[in-house]
Amino acid sequence: MSSDYSARHLSVLEGLEAVRKRPGMYIGSTDSRGLMHCLWEVIDNSVDEALAGHGTEIAIVMHPDGSVEVRDKARGIPVDVEPKTGLSGVEVVFTKLHAGGKFGGGSYAASGGLHGVGASVVNALSERLDVEVDRGGKTWAMSFHRGEPGIFADADPKNPSPDATFTPFEKKSELRVIGKTAKGVTGTRIRYWADRQIFTKGAGFQVEDLLSRARQTAFLVPGLALDIIDLTGEEPHTTSFQFEGGISEFVEHLATDAPLTDTWRLNGTGHFTETVPVLNEHGAMLPTELQRDCEVDIALRWGTGYDTVVKSFVNIIATPKGGTHQLGFDQGLLKFLRQQVELNARRLKAGNDKLEKDDVMAGLTAVITVRLPEPQFEGQTKEVLGTPAVRAIVANVVAKSMAARFASTKRDDKAQSALVLDKVVAEMKSRISARAHKETQRRKNALESSSLPAKLADCRSNDVANSELFIVEGDSALGTAKVARDSEHQALLPIRGKILNTQKASVADMLGNAECAAIIQVIGAGSGRSFDLSAARYGKVIIMSDADVDGAHIRTLLLTLFFRYMRPMIEEGRVYAAVPPLHRVVVMNPGSKPNETIYTYSEAELQGVLAGLKKQNKRYQDPIQRYKGLGEMDADQLATTTMDRRHRTLRRMSMNDAENAGRVFELLMGNDVAPRKEFIVDSSETLSRDRIDV
Repeated sequence: MSSDYSARHLSVLEGLEAVRKRPGMYIGSTDSRGLMHCLWEVIDNSVDEALAGHGTEIAIVMHPDGSVEVRDKARGIPVDVEPKTGLSGVEVVFTKLHAGGKFGGGSYAASGGLHGVGASVVNALSERLDVEVDRGGKTWAMSFHRGEPGIFADADPKNPSPDATFTPFEKKSELRVIGKTAKGVTGTRIRYWADRQIFTKGAGFQVEDLLSRARQTAFLVPGLALDIIDLTGEEPHTTSFQFEGGISEFVEHLATDAPLTDTWRLNGTGHFTETVPVLNEHGAMLPTELQRDCEVDIALRWGTGYDTVVKSFVNIIATPKGGTHQLGFDQGLLKFLRQQVELNARRLKAGNDKLEKDDVMAGLTAVITVRLPEPQFEGQTKEVLGTPAVRAIVANVVAKSMAARFASTKRDDKAQSALVLDKVVAEMKSRISARAHKETQRRKNALESSSLPAKLADCRSNDVANSELFIVEGDSALGTAKVARDSEHQALLPIRGKILNTQKASVADMLGNAECAAIIQVIGAGSGRSFDLSAARYGKVIIMSDADVDGAHIRTLLLTLFFRYMRPMIEEGRVYAAVPPLHRVVVMNPGSKPNETIYTYSEAELQGVLAGLKKQNKRYQDPIQRYKGLGEMDADQLATTTMDRRHRTLRRMSMNDAENAGRVFELLMGNDVAPRKEFIVDSSETLSRDRIDV
């Protein structure tokens, strides 16, 4: 910062100098993440106003010059003089650390701003910050340069710039009146340019992150309208969010799998006391015991999958690293469901095994929100809630609300409660089975006996990266493939026809199915949540099924198994489909020259080859061989076309977007018949047979 500051601002600048010297302490980092944190410090002040019942609209404008503006129609920052400092409310908020309206509980019952450093930190880390306040029938304005109030001499007031000449106030700061407003109109507009002396060169505002968090905030404050206006592109673009359904709607948005239960709401209030220092009328800080109220509101639902999505919030501030409220939720849910499993142990065949947290969380989507005055956070980034009493309150609310749900006499509640118990017990059994599998499924060596299926024709090599497992359709194809394979690196596992549809089946059914269990056992890395990619026994898994509709169906069923229970294999690109030929054309060469063999993989390719042979006046054996299945090939033909690494074609199964893939699998293989029927009717004319397995 420059050295020509006036004496009256020394106290202000001494405080803000600490922010500029150690920005990471206040905003976490000086890259794009820190830049976004600054933006949310400003936005959250407007959200706190909405949360307190003032204003229902917030607009965030991304300007082409890199500045950002936040507008609201709330009460507006106070413009009157604060008696202790002699400064206007606007200057106090933007220049004094630990100053604001959120101490002592007078203006806000539950707020995300607690430390009084949000606006002043953003100001200290901005090359320029302009604030306009509509209040009392007037529009008031003030500008700051790296934390110091003053006036910018803009050539064009409609296009302000941080490069304009800046003159700091010397004797007294001036909160300027720049216009009039209609009676009753209030609000605040803050526009700032981040200081490039502070932030790293590549730091920039992340529009996708902004949209994601704006959507999240709109879910958490029902009725609040959030508009993101992006003026940085060639065409202005506005994205708006407003939701009336609150966190129930948020859960539906977050969930990626089919629902097992409806979205349940768990509500309750708890009380606790804490001792905090309070300023008395004589200016002394006295320890005072205060009674606090903590409101808990949770929305959750279980789905058919096993992925867990849990989001937690305190006064609508996201706590991505959890804290006492999330610990209380985990504790309350696990304790309650353990009790229910014990009570229903005979029906569930649960034995003496105990549920663990992962069993309960499988397939769970939950949003946890608590509201309380002056929560304790670990640091200004507010990623972890530290208030100890919240843990017991949340656990108690979860236990009571779940008990009421499970005791309900409504048919839907009883059915869904039973489904939840079935699911968590199935997950427990799956975990125990997976652990047993994992212990016995390491690649065998000379000193240990193998527990692998007898029908597996394993390879000799222990080099995982260079080994391949072919899953072949039927024993007839297995016989030919055994002769055709490279036994050093290629293993074979036959399956009998169409395996279980794992999109519909439970985990217990899947593990009880001989074919599914054999595949999981042979791959040797476990299944579901306990899947360990590093333990997989083969570098590639190749599905080798017939080139017909049944083969495509088998391939789809196998991919469903991998998608649901061994997803990292697909994500890492280690699952392939073999591409066997459909036709064999033998070209007859004259004289003693040996005949030439051409393999084709589609009807169109065959017709093209035949047309080319006719043009060259070459003869071919008629009829052309059409392979109905892998079993019709001899070993040399299968090796040359499908298994030999030098000549074969493999189709890698990729999954760039897991959510989209999940929706496709649910459409094709899920429980809901109507969308599948509609898809088949609509797509039957346009769908190529070649695309059936995609």
